[in-house]
Amino acid sequence: MKFPHTIPQLPDIPVCTVADMGLRELERIRLILRGGSVIDWRRMHFQSRDEVDRFLRLCQIDTSRPEDEAWARTVLADAVEYLRQTFDYRVADSVAEPEEIHDLFLYASGVKGLPRHRRIACIVLKVMHVLQHIEGRDLMHRLAVSEADLSELVTAKVLGVAQLLRDKGLPVAEFAHSIKSRESLITKLLAKKETVAAQIYDRTRFRIITQKPADIIPVLYFLTQHLFPFNFVVPGQTENTLVSFKSVLEENPHLKQFAQHLHLDLDYEDREERTRNLFSGNTYRALNFVVDVPVRMDAYLPPPAEDSRERKNRTVFTLVEFQIMDEETARQNEEGENAHKLYKRRQKRRVLRRLSRGLVVPKRQG
Repeated sequence: MKFPHTIPQLPDIPVCTVADMGLRELERIRLILRGGSVIDWRRMHFQSRDEVDRFLRLCQIDTSRPEDEAWARTVLADAVEYLRQTFDYRVADSVAEPEEIHDLFLYASGVKGLPRHRRIACIVLKVMHVLQHIEGRDLMHRLAVSEADLSELVTAKVLGVAQLLRDKGLPVAEFAHSIKSRESLITKLLAKKETVAAQIYDRTRFRIITQKPADIIPVLYFLTQHLFPFNFVVPGQTENTLVSFKSVLEENPHLKQFAQHLHLDLDYEDREERTRNLFSGNTYRALNFVVDVPVRMDAYLPPPAEDSRERKNRTVFTLVEFQIMDEETARQNEEGENAHKLYKRRQKRRVLRRLSRGLVVPKRQG
């Protein structure tokens, strides 16, 4: 018997425009644009308990529920034990056993507690971030849920946010989804240097087309407020040939005042080795990034009061790729060498060369 799916409810908030953005929003946007990791951050940017509570709900954790509060405390205790045993790290009691889980995020933001609490709270949260992902993968392997069912759950979740995006009046011309066919998966794996199924990140993909280039940043940030937490973007899996972080600051002078407070200097992206799809045309432009979208699995688990599991996590993660561009760029991406049919042709040629290298293969029929 399946039990109801109980997704934490998110309080409504106004749409955040570029004019409303500050250091907090810049850091989160930059993380996505470059495919970075919060493990490299040195502070959070939460300003109030309500803001932290909404973020936790976005992570599928509602601490007003005893089972969610108990689970968050379990992950915190595991993180503290790891730091103490592995590095003999001194974790202050106020961080190891905060009055509320929310306090950890406020400590890490420097809003609450002593300066030393900020540093250790950041370290503890980083370990908790990794532990929650490990627990999510473990739960996924233990549940009797098919990939198709999980895809259906996450698709429903994303499309619900897509409808909210339209209801809020954001300038989106298209919000579509697709699931790779078996043939496409095989071809992509054979084309990659590392033929490992787990490295196919775009099995489920959502394509978002905004009306104008200036609409991309507000839409992107909207997704981090309503669909996935910014820290769940998969590091190293962003392909960005569309939006330069420097250009965001140049086009919005009021944001330049925050440049000196960023985690990374403004020239950091210029020094990074950028990845580009080998089969795309030279002028193809898009922002592609991958997210570990959190999904509650209450429908596949016993009610909390009857849950006899030793580890009582109720959330898994499923990889989803998002592709964002504006209408004019989308039009240009279908012209000349950028056309999708030519992309597929280049990819298939690569696969055929790899398969036939050093071998005599039968001629194609027909």
